[in-house]
Amino acid sequence: MFHMNDSLLPRIDMARMTMRPAEAQVAAVVLAEPDWTLAASTSQLAEAAGVSPASVVRFCRSLGMSGYRELRTELARDLSLRNLELERSSVAEGTITLDDSLTQMITKIAFHEARTIENTARAVNTDELEAVASAISVAPRTALFGVGSSGLVASDLSEKLERIGLICQHHQDTHMQLVHAALCTRTCVALGISFSGNTQEVVEALTVAREHGALTVAMTGLPDSPVGRLADHVLVTSARETPIRAGAMSSRMSQLAVVDFLFARVAQLCMDDLENILTSTRTAVSTHRKPLT
Repeated sequence: MFHMNDSLLPRIDMARMTMRPAEAQVAAVVLAEPDWTLAASTSQLAEAAGVSPASVVRFCRSLGMSGYRELRTELARDLSLRNLELERSSVAEGTITLDDSLTQMITKIAFHEARTIENTARAVNTDELEAVASAISVAPRTALFGVGSSGLVASDLSEKLERIGLICQHHQDTHMQLVHAALCTRTCVALGISFSGNTQEVVEALTVAREHGALTVAMTGLPDSPVGRLADHVLVTSARETPIRAGAMSSRMSQLAVVDFLFARVAQLCMDDLENILTSTRTAVSTHRKPLT
C-alpha cells in the first residue's frame, strides 16, 4: 500500500513491476522523461509509450489517482522537491565542513531532522505500534534498555510513562539494566533501543528479559539485527547515520519521534484516568516553577 505523501517517481518505479505491460510502458516513459511528461497531453504520453490513452488512465489509477491531471500535479510537486534538493545539494548530502557558516550548518541539521521525522512517520508499522502500546498500557512494569544516545531516548520514554502513572524502569548503569531484565516476568514489557541493533549491552539485557518470559520489543533501524531478532515486536526507526554528516544526528531524532508516537498511543489507551493523573502530577511540581512576573 502506497502512502500518497511518498515521492511519486520512486512509487512508479516500485509499482511498475506488477503493472500490466501497457501500463508498464507508460511508467517507463514517465520515469525516463519526467520533465517532458509534465508538459505532455494524455494522447502525447500514450503515443510516446505506444499505448492507447485508456492505458494512460489505467496507469494513473493503478497509482491510486483519479486521472492524468492528478498525476501531473503530483509529478510537478515531486520535481519541485527534487530541484530544490539539487539546488541545495550540500544541504541534502548533509556534509558539515569547516567552511560552513553557522547559518549553513543550522540549515543542514534542520533539513535532516525534519526529513528524518517525516520518513519515520511514513515507515512506522501501525500494527506493531498498536501491539506495543497496548501491552505497555496494561503491563505491571516496563523495563527499558539503552546506552549512549539511545539511553537518553530510553530515559525520555521512562519519564513520560511515569508521568501518567505507569511503572517504568530505566537506569544508565548497564548492570542495573541487567537487574531490571532479570526481574521481568511474563506480564512485563522489555524494550531495547539501539539504532544499529548491535549494541551488546542491549542484546544482553533483552536476552535475559526474554529468558524470564517478558514481551520483548526492539526499537532499531535494522530489524534483522541481533536486537531485532530478539524481539517479539519491532519498532523501526528510519534515518541515515554516517559519522561526518548531519544525518548522524538523525538516528536520535527518529527514535524520539517513535517514542512520542508510542507514548501518545499509550496515553490514549489510559484516557479514563489520564486527566486526573496529569493534573495531580502537574500540581505536584508546580511549586518548583517560578511564577511569571
